[in-house]
Parts: sequence; C-alpha cells; structure tokens
Amino acid sequence: MRVLQLAMLAVAMMTVVIAPAVAHSLDEVDQDLRGKEQYFQPMDNEAPGFTLQDADGRIVSLESLRGKVVVLNFVYTNCPDVCPLHAERIAELQKMINLTPMKAMVEFVTITTDPKRDTGPILRAYGEAHGLDPVNWLFLTSAPDKPDDTTRKIAEAYGLKFVEGDDGMQMHGIVTHVIDQDGRLRARFHGLKFEPLNLVVFVNALTNRTQTPHGHPEPGWWESLRGLIR
Repeated sequence: MRVLQLAMLAVAMMTVVIAPAVAHSLDEVDQDLRGKEQYFQPMDNEAPGFTLQDADGRIVSLESLRGKVVVLNFVYTNCPDVCPLHAERIAELQKMINLTPMKAMVEFVTITTDPKRDTGPILRAYGEAHGLDPVNWLFLTSAPDKPDDTTRKIAEAYGLKFVEGDDGMQMHGIVTHVIDQDGRLRARFHGLKFEPLNLVVFVNALTNRTQTPHGHPEPGWWESLRGLIR
C-alpha cells in the first residue's frame, strides 16, 4: 500500500513540476503552512555559508550548491537516539522528492557535528544504513586540520546548538533547514513530528519559482495529495 501511495504521489507531483503555472505560489504555500503546520518556521535571510568536505575528501561549499534547493540537517553518527530518527526522516523526504523531476533540483546535505570521529568510511556507512541515496545527498565534515568544533559552530550559525558532554554525547535540538537556489534560508521545520508532505510541498514551490498568488476554482493539488496518503 505504501508503494502505491508513493507512486500516486509521484504522478501528481510530476504534473505540478512539469507545468509550474498550475502550481501554487510560494506565498500561497507559506500562508497555508503557517496555518496548518505547527512545526514550520518561515524564514528569509542569507543562509550561513560553509566550506567542508564529503566522505571522499572533495570540497563542498554552500556557494557550490547555488542553483539547487538545499535541505540541510545536522547529526553525529555516534548519537544513540534522535539523530538516526532524523536521518530516516530525511531519507523519507528524499524518496518522495526523488520520485519526481525535483530529484535534479534538490540536494540533501547532512553535516556531522563530530568530525573527529566521523571519518569518510563512517559517513558512507551511515548513509547506507539509513537509506539515503548518494545521487543527491552529501554527508559533510570538516577537514582534518580544522578545529573539532568547526561544524558545531556552523550549526550554531543556523540557530542550533550541539553541546558536547564528557562522555562524547551531544545535547541538541532537531531542525530541518530549507535553503533556496540563491542561498537564502527560507524555512525551518522543527523536530520530527512535522508532516513530510508539507516540506515537500514547500520545496516544490521553491523549485517552481512561482511567487504570485492566484485563484483556484477547485481544491489545491496538495489537498488532493494529502487525501492520497491518508
């Protein structure tokens, strides 16, 4: 049943992406989510920059991802509880988006806050274990010659603190950030209880780049999609 639901979702969303004139504008989606998604925080400011490296040592910066919508989160692989759940939520979002043409327009980025322990092989294994597709997902860490708190400072620039204890565990919150094609932070989805489709709808509005609200004689497409997955 879940596979059928995702397939129906993909067909509906492909129609929207291929014909953006039919899609709701970003303003409409923003207003809808303000009223319906309690874990949604709209934003509109320059996203803090970063220059890090992936599991293979290749340099990746936020600037190098311009032109794509970036879904960003922070975890560390030794986290025993909420980080694996967050990774699985990101994988769920990725599967939904990758069923549509948005796959080529969206990059998922995870940054570790424990670069001392999270080496390249560990990063790759973590992604595989949690179902993340490397085709449009990056797991980033800081270079070996950088201070151990480099990525924790990046997280703090995004408003999220990871406080390291004596046992190596880190106290932290959970936030999924959405950055637009111009490097602007456009939304935060807090915690793990937000409706995944709401984030997908928001990302779709960004990829469509529609900004002007318009009337609809019949129910909007995201209401129809919600009906498909209930």
